[in-house]
Amino acid sequence: MKPPLLFLIQRLPYPPTKGEKIRALQIFSYLSQWYEMHLGCLLDDPADAEHVDTMRAMCASTHIAPLNRRIATILCLRGLLTGEALSVAYFQDRGLRRWVRDVMARVKPAMVFVYSSNMAPYLLDLPRSAPLAIDLVDVDSEKWRAYADKLTGLRRWVYRREWNKVAALERRIAQEADMASFVSDAEAALFETLVPNHAATVLGVSNGVDHRYFDPDLPCAPIYDTNVPNYVFTGTMDYPPNADAVVWFATEILPIVRQSLPAAQFHIVGHSPNETVRRLAQRDGVHVTGRVADVRPYVRHATASVAPMRIARGIQNKVLEAMSLARPVVVTSGALEGIDAVPGTEVLLADDIHGFAAACVALASGERGAEIGRAARGCVLQRYDWPARLSRYDAILRPSENAR
Repeated sequence: MKPPLLFLIQRLPYPPTKGEKIRALQIFSYLSQWYEMHLGCLLDDPADAEHVDTMRAMCASTHIAPLNRRIATILCLRGLLTGEALSVAYFQDRGLRRWVRDVMARVKPAMVFVYSSNMAPYLLDLPRSAPLAIDLVDVDSEKWRAYADKLTGLRRWVYRREWNKVAALERRIAQEADMASFVSDAEAALFETLVPNHAATVLGVSNGVDHRYFDPDLPCAPIYDTNVPNYVFTGTMDYPPNADAVVWFATEILPIVRQSLPAAQFHIVGHSPNETVRRLAQRDGVHVTGRVADVRPYVRHATASVAPMRIARGIQNKVLEAMSLARPVVVTSGALEGIDAVPGTEVLLADDIHGFAAACVALASGERGAEIGRAARGCVLQRYDWPARLSRYDAILRPSENAR
C-alpha cells in the first residue's frame, strides 16, 4: 500500500498548457508512482473545468476550489491590511484551507509537497510531522523586483511592496521547509545567496520536455503559408514577461527583419492575450491567435521559434518544446538560463535588436536552420527526458521500502 502524500498547488495542473502546469503535472505523475495522492488546488480557468475528472481519477481525494479571477483580484487587496503579499492573498480560499487541515489531521500524509510559494501559507502555520517539500520554481521576489524597476508612481510602490513581502515569505520557507526546489541550478544558487544559512536544503531540479509528444516526425499539417518566413512565440499572453517579449519583437525587431524579408510573419500563439498584445495584430505581419488546441503546427513549420525575453526567471518551456520539434530557436540570455544548449550550434543567442534580427534573417535561407534544429533535437533527447530530470528528487522524496 502506498503512503499518502498531500499535493497542494494554486491551479489545476491539467491540461499541461502552460509552464507552471507542465512542471507541476510531471512532478505529480512522478510522485504518484510511490504515493497515494491527495490533491488540493484552485480552479481559476473555466476552460479547465472539463478536466477535473481527469485529475480526480489520479487521486485518492481532491479538493478543487473555484476561484473567480475578478473577485479574487479585488479580495486580494485585503493583503494591504493583513500584511500579506497580494499574490498570496489572491490564492487564499477558506474551503481549501479547511480541507488541508482535515487531510493533515485525518489522513496524516507521509509527505507534503507544495507547488509555489503562494500556497505555502496553507501549511506553514499547521502542526505537522510529515516532511514538507516546496517547489518555489523561481525566486519570485526577484521577479517582482524586476517589475518594480520598470515602473513609476503607485504601481512601483505596489510592486516593491510585493517584492519585500514575497522575499520575507521565501525566507520563512527556507527556515521551515525540509526542501526548497527550483527550476534550475542558477535559480537555486541565487536563492542560496539570499538564505545562506539554509543552503543545504535548496535543490535545483530542471524541467524536461515530453519529446514523444513534441516529436518532429509526427504528422502535423501547417496552418499558415510556409512559402514566407514565419517566426513563432508561444506562451501565456497575459504573463508580463511574455507580453514584454512579443511587444519588443513586434515593434523593434520584426521591422528590421522585414527590411530584408518583407513577407516575414510573426505569430503570437497563446491564450489570454492582454490588450497591449491584441493591439499588435494591427501591425503588418503580426498575428495574435489567442488560445489554440495545439501549438505544435505553429512551431513545427516555423522558420524559427523566438524567445526574446527581457524579463525571465527559470527555464523557458517554449524553448525546450521548439528544440524538441527540431526547430531553430533564437533566444536572449534570459531565455537560455537553465538550458544546457550550445549557442551557435543548438540555439542562436542575441541580446540586442540588430543581433536578434540578423539571426532571424539568417535562418530564412540556406540549411543552417535545419542543422541547428537537428542539433537541438539531439540535445533534448540526450539531456531533457523528464524522469531523468526529476530523479534529483529521489533522495529526498522517494519513500523507503519500509514506509511502503
